[in-house]
Amino acid sequence: CGGSVRGKTVSLLGLTFKPDTDDMREAPSLSIVAGLQDAGAKVRAYDPEGMEQARPLLPGVDFAQDAYACAEGADALVIVTEWNAFRALDLARLRRIMAPAGSAPVLIDLRNIYEPASAVRYGFTYRGVGRVLTN
Repeated sequence: CGGSVRGKTVSLLGLTFKPDTDDMREAPSLSIVAGLQDAGAKVRAYDPEGMEQARPLLPGVDFAQDAYACAEGADALVIVTEWNAFRALDLARLRRIMAPAGSAPVLIDLRNIYEPASAVRYGFTYRGVGRVLTN
């Protein structure tokens, strides 16, 4: 995000510890959200099953109705939990609805579910865990 997330909108997809559950115990999203908020980011989130359990644990987070509403206007999108629904996102649509034209929105793929070259082709600055930086 250019070195700082202060004043930026960062959207998280997946809040639960693992997919197909509403379990928030030891979920990585808890510390990710806290770190982003401490750094001055506005955080928006969506999870197919765990939002009701997450709400009391994540004060100040704006909860979205679906993955696309979560990504709308965001500077960065972070895939935290590898839900099957997140494996089939329309990257062209995400690019259109995210950060304003002229900037490359950031896609942080903590589960490496997307190929870096594909994300870059759609105009994202892509970062995956343990992957070589592609742009």
